[in-house]
Amino acid sequence: MSGLSLPAVGDRLPEWRVGPFDAEALARYAEASGDDNPLHLDDALARSIGFPQPPVHGMKLLAAFEPMLAAWRPDLFLARLSGKFVQPILRGENVALSGRVLRASWEDGVFLRLLAQGEARAPAIIGEALLVSPRGGRV
Repeated sequence: MSGLSLPAVGDRLPEWRVGPFDAEALARYAEASGDDNPLHLDDALARSIGFPQPPVHGMKLLAAFEPMLAAWRPDLFLARLSGKFVQPILRGENVALSGRVLRASWEDGVFLRLLAQGEARAPAIIGEALLVSPRGGRV
């Protein structure tokens, strides 16, 4: 790719903030996604299992990485995104998304480690992403 360089291993992405998500946002997501698990929508149910608020849908949080990555490198295409859900983010919490470059090559793309952290700053999602050039899979 002319004029563009690879990020360096160890480069950190600018922190990206999302949330807080309110009850209406969670209800809209449940309807759009088909994930209407009452745990995300029902305050009484969430409290009955020990959460002060319902947890945000994990896939809603994972999807929030896409605009962060697109803003960081709009010249690259998100080819793969995955995450392990470690701790819930609760309704009303702010979320900090961050990332770090683990590998970068013209042949294999840019591989990143991603983190989503709630207000307690404990990891809620530990994820990975692969960014590639839209031209033939090479960066």
